[in-house]
Amino acid sequence: MLAAGAASRFGGGKLLAPWRGGVLIDAALAAAFAAPARSVTLAWGADSRVPEAAQAFAATIGRTERLRLVHAERAAQGMAQSLKAAIAALPPDAAGAFIFLGDMPRVPHAVLQPLAEALAAGAPAAAPIFGGQRGHPILFAADLFPRLLDLDGDRGGAAVLKALGDCLALIPAPDDGVLFDVDRPADLTP
Repeated sequence: MLAAGAASRFGGGKLLAPWRGGVLIDAALAAAFAAPARSVTLAWGADSRVPEAAQAFAATIGRTERLRLVHAERAAQGMAQSLKAAIAALPPDAAGAFIFLGDMPRVPHAVLQPLAEALAAGAPAAAPIFGGQRGHPILFAADLFPRLLDLDGDRGGAAVLKALGDCLALIPAPDDGVLFDVDRPADLTP
């Protein structure tokens, strides 16, 4: 999970903003913990409250052993830096990695298993799609990790996905939660 941004458009502290009885990152973490993955690696930046919130959420659901925290020291240089920190921290035998974003609280859990099944069937990456738009989380096979580790700037893995062309598996999502992210305080209003 990428949770290292400065949230400048939001005014800071976005991932700890109130959201449906908790804080924003709780909902994003709920989706990550629902994924068919052995661990949840959270890449955090300058705000030390983010890993504390993640640990509190993991404790609440009884999953502290699955949470791994990685400090993305160069997060201010762009999203690619937090993505690289997270990928570099994965176990060497990882078959793939879901890329969740900490500011996406409505990811439908029902799309997670079909993404994993697409990778198991041989796709190099899989992404949900809703209304003709590609959303998140993205699932990358380990063969793409070297390309992800070469990224720079604030674009994340978009260039890697574009290079895949028709090899990218697109999985229909049940709702627009794969597209919904929080950028400004007004976005928190349901």
